[in-house]
Amino acid sequence: MSFLKTTFWLCVFGVAYNYAGYPVLLFVISTMLQAKKDFLYLIGRRNRRRCLLDDYVPHVAVLISAHNEAPVILDKAKNGLGIDYPASRLEIWFGLDAPGDSTAEILKQITDSRLHVVEFAVRRGKLAVLADLARRTSAEILLFTDANTMLDRHCVRKMVRHFVDSQVAVVSGEEIRTAARESDTGGESIYWRYESAIKILESRLNWSQGANGAALAVRHSLFKPKEGSIVEDFQIPLELRFQGYRVVYDPEAIATEEIAPTLSAQFARRIRIGAGNYQTLFRNPRYLSPLNGSLTFSYISHRLLRWLTPLFLVIAFLCSLAMASEIRFIALLAVQCVFYSAALIAYVLKKRGRSLPLLSVPLHFCSMNLALLLGLRAYLTGRQGVTWNSTPRSRAAVDKTVEVEAPSSIRSAA
Repeated sequence: MSFLKTTFWLCVFGVAYNYAGYPVLLFVISTMLQAKKDFLYLIGRRNRRRCLLDDYVPHVAVLISAHNEAPVILDKAKNGLGIDYPASRLEIWFGLDAPGDSTAEILKQITDSRLHVVEFAVRRGKLAVLADLARRTSAEILLFTDANTMLDRHCVRKMVRHFVDSQVAVVSGEEIRTAARESDTGGESIYWRYESAIKILESRLNWSQGANGAALAVRHSLFKPKEGSIVEDFQIPLELRFQGYRVVYDPEAIATEEIAPTLSAQFARRIRIGAGNYQTLFRNPRYLSPLNGSLTFSYISHRLLRWLTPLFLVIAFLCSLAMASEIRFIALLAVQCVFYSAALIAYVLKKRGRSLPLLSVPLHFCSMNLALLLGLRAYLTGRQGVTWNSTPRSRAAVDKTVEVEAPSSIRSAA
């Protein structure tokens, strides 16, 4: 019985520390560091902010891998060409990963010299497409973004300012997730704001290790992706951070992305990301070495424990079930059952087009951890490859075979 109790409380501690303890610890350490910086600022009065430098305009290439993205591709092209950055220093590259819809035909109507379209006849996967595009440009900074992500017009300027520091290898922007109906964001919106807060605190401490695929800038000379990576927007920054370079999170560089319109599409995406996370874990045992100091501490506290949470939850439930002869464990078992029941009720309601805001958090928490568990299975069994179907877009359920005319505002004046 003592073994079961110890196991139960270790699992509870692992989950509680990951979701609450570590963020609180980050806040305390960050506050102390900020107090130190404030004191030094009061003495020296030196500007502490990274300013927008008019004379620093590195050559930037925005790279997008797209497969069957006809519903959003025109908006994406317009968004890219509308970025506030010198036209002579900006390129927009679309890599079409063997689409079966009208994505290519839509892009061909745009004649702006900054836009480049490369078509691949055979599916290669997102990372392979992006790596190919990177080899075709001499730009100093590569900015990776998704077809359904809309960049704020000042996003590029705010991201590249950090590369003045030669130690900065990666800059990640702030991803804001929206939905056709505000109620559809639910727990995901809350969770995303929670994660963003953690990333801001980690960035202040120089502990940042991951990035948002919606807006991810990488110094071209350091972009050396590994073949077969499932989640490149996490693997690449993590590798560079453990090589000694800096990874910066800039909440002022805004990128907006509409979430998948259905629970099944959101769930499939989380499974793929989960598989990619476990791939990173098993491929890089060296990241767990205590010799890495604070990097390993942050990696374990934020990443490893998050990936182990599904296992913690299952083990804790089984342990409390086995110890249900004691009153306190009957109560703890009841709490777990109520929480999981709330998630199930929220799922049923959402499938019927209804929602209860109070139940959105249990639903998101449970679906995220179930997806992680299935992601682990997908990785261990080799079911998750580097290619996948594009996420359905709420603005168009299917690609309509109609000719889409590019607005004159994005045509070049030939």
